[in-house]
Amino acid sequence: MSNVWFITGAARGMGVDLAKAALHAGHRVVGTARDAAKVTAALGEHENLLALSLDVTDAEASVAAAQAAVERFGSIDVLVNNAGNFYAGYFEEISDRQMRQQMETNFFGPLNVTRAILPVMRQQRSGHVFTITSAAGLIGQEFCAAYAATKFALEGWMESLRYDLEPFGIHTTIVEPGFFRTELLVEGASSIWPELSIEDYQERTTATIAAWKSMNGQQGGDPAKLGAALVTLAALETPPLRFVAGADVVAGAEDKARLLLAQVEAHRELSSDMALENA
Repeated sequence: MSNVWFITGAARGMGVDLAKAALHAGHRVVGTARDAAKVTAALGEHENLLALSLDVTDAEASVAAAQAAVERFGSIDVLVNNAGNFYAGYFEEISDRQMRQQMETNFFGPLNVTRAILPVMRQQRSGHVFTITSAAGLIGQEFCAAYAATKFALEGWMESLRYDLEPFGIHTTIVEPGFFRTELLVEGASSIWPELSIEDYQERTTATIAAWKSMNGQQGGDPAKLGAALVTLAALETPPLRFVAGADVVAGAEDKARLLLAQVEAHRELSSDMALENA
């Protein structure tokens, strides 16, 4: 069955592969980016493709894009919140302005788009919301304080959103990719380095930025395979609430789960003895 996919950040990186996978499977795709021409340049002209300009931080533009999608294709069946960027750095070196910009794009952006599209899905009594978080949404990592904060926020939002939407027949899936070969580490495009400089961090910051730059293009994950996996998941009668994508993040998630359980056991008596004495 042909569905209508609405994919943000579809002009580069993982979004391009997600859109290609959906088109290849015979679905209709609304691909958005800040510049619609870049979506067309990345995906080519296609009768099942509607390219739209959309800044996800603009709530009114999100509503207009949702309306344009319905006018063209009649429905929106699958939303993929994919657009985002990466403000890298140690927390004290990331300015307040940068932290807020990171939250505006990576957290409030998906909220804007989802808020615009949910009325369509509720009216249909069907739909599927995918939100791309990250391994950094499960596991805090060095040099990722701002980025991880947004991804952890998305995880909590999506875990709670499922209860809102299940009565309307709308599914939700959190997608947690590991290290995929995307454009996330392209300097000035998706990766933004810290504005501030503190001497205590200078040596580590310089070394870490060099290391991140050297990894661009060397990531092990294949975004085309992730795109195909999402098409498969969207077709399931009962899709998963969470999809951990990539061997690296699977190993990390298992390690974190073991650590959490060990810490629970180590302090079980203290944690459990929290009742008021006169309760």
